[in-house]
Amino acid sequence: MTFASTVVRATGFSALLVCALAGAEEPSAARESLDEAWWTGPMLAPSAGALPQGHWLVEPYVYDVMAPHSDGFGSLSYINYGLTDRLTIGMIPTFGYNRIDGGAGSSHVGIGDVSVQAQWSVTRFDADSGMPAMAFNVQQSFPTGKFDRLGKHVGDGFGSGAQSTTLGWYMQTYYWMPNGRILRTRLNFAYAFSRDANIEDASVYGTAQGFRGRASPGDVGSVDLAFEYSLTSNWVLAADVVYRHAASTRIVGRATPDATADDVRVDTGPHVSFALAPAVEYNWNANIGLLLGVRVIPHTSTAPASATPALALNMVF
Repeated sequence: MTFASTVVRATGFSALLVCALAGAEEPSAARESLDEAWWTGPMLAPSAGALPQGHWLVEPYVYDVMAPHSDGFGSLSYINYGLTDRLTIGMIPTFGYNRIDGGAGSSHVGIGDVSVQAQWSVTRFDADSGMPAMAFNVQQSFPTGKFDRLGKHVGDGFGSGAQSTTLGWYMQTYYWMPNGRILRTRLNFAYAFSRDANIEDASVYGTAQGFRGRASPGDVGSVDLAFEYSLTSNWVLAADVVYRHAASTRIVGRATPDATADDVRVDTGPHVSFALAPAVEYNWNANIGLLLGVRVIPHTSTAPASATPALALNMVF
């Protein structure tokens, strides 16, 4: 579920990583074949490939977003089906439980927002020409998770309250290192925009009891550059480097139901963050593998630092 081509040349950071992974092996080393390299995919960047018609991919994740004074335990699952050899459809259900110091955590495990998606394979990887695999992805999120009227348990807020649409452009290619091993790379772009959410009382947007109004979530753009290095057929080292920009979210409404005019106006301002997500993959065969990784987001002016260890099981059948 998780998540480069001739478009992504081995320059700068990529070149340093390539040299480090290649070591001092001779260029004449036997090349690993694509059939010998097994993958689960990196922690964050989805694949640009398409499932063969009639096949399923199921990949459940469990994780813990660890931040100062809180833990966000959660799960999400990618459930994809190859409708044709080029068109993959799927859904992403989510669940969560929040522990917050001071007693405001979740009162129960709750369902989060549910997404459905469709992905069209535009090109497939061609080793002879260097053509990368490229795909267009569209994802629609529905506000099934609780987001307002939270009372004293703000940790019960698992949703956004707003429908959201995400458009993605994914690319994936393979490089053969001088030692013959494969470095698979992905470069993914995504842009999400949301409708307004109507809010009552305490909510995930920080409003208090008695509030009546709406929130307008800001658009979110992200870029994810991911690497996977095939140590052996079974073992893979992976890493994502992610840039994310979220536009300002606006909250407008009345602090109390009997107010005669909007007296609350909040503008959160834009937010920029970077994330690094190293991971290790173990693949029993080409169709089933396990991933263990951690996403690290440094402290910013608008959000505390967080670390999110995650475990995922990737299954194709």
